[in-house]
Amino acid sequence: MSGRILAVANQKGGVGKTTTAINLAACLAEAGARTLVVDLDPQANATSGLGEQANGSSSYDLLDGAPLEELVHATRFANLDLVPSRPELAGAAVELARESEGETFLADSVSPARERYDYVFVDCPPALGPLTVNALAAADRVLVPVQCEYYALEGLAQLLTSVELVRSRLNPRLALTGMLITMVDARTRLAADVAGELRRQFGELVFDAVVPRSVRLAEAPSHGLPITVYDPTSAGADAYYRVANELVDRS
Repeated sequence: MSGRILAVANQKGGVGKTTTAINLAACLAEAGARTLVVDLDPQANATSGLGEQANGSSSYDLLDGAPLEELVHATRFANLDLVPSRPELAGAAVELARESEGETFLADSVSPARERYDYVFVDCPPALGPLTVNALAAADRVLVPVQCEYYALEGLAQLLTSVELVRSRLNPRLALTGMLITMVDARTRLAADVAGELRRQFGELVFDAVVPRSVRLAEAPSHGLPITVYDPTSAGADAYYRVANELVDRS
């Protein structure tokens, strides 16, 4: 079976997209799956979060048609590779918008990864612009992290509409793997209310596992480590192991 390409997307910032991409990739790699992270965010947080430098070749070159194998960096973690980002990627959004087929550049370049990897995670920027559209056009599945706060539902309808548009116009195989509730503070009534509303509206599309608000999860990227390495016994690591298991079942 060929590998899966998953876009980790939400146009809202600060909802845990990069944390989710890094840590799910790390969990699956630890279990023996060949895993690749493509950092498609000009902020390059997935790159630094895996202890790599945002310089040299990058996902910018991938959009420009460079061969995937020339851009992949092996990380320090077994079975986990990275196509890094760099700030210049921000200019790609303008360039892609000018191209007649600019929405499918990533799909053409990243397609060979299906034969080399079991899972490819594309970490998208916090916007529904050309970079995210490229990720959706390239992906088999979409994973949507949703912060467990009052405004969590804002923008979800827009995102789901965008997914449908990409499916109908560019990528008929695209499907929604599900929504992952992140940054849950179980001590608050608000967390229960938001999670309940998400499950009421979207049912089985919402992952059973949730990711807690966690100091250890927040600290790990500054050390260039996934939570499974930084603190494998933490609540955050346990949560992402659970999410990874559920993701495999949903795939």
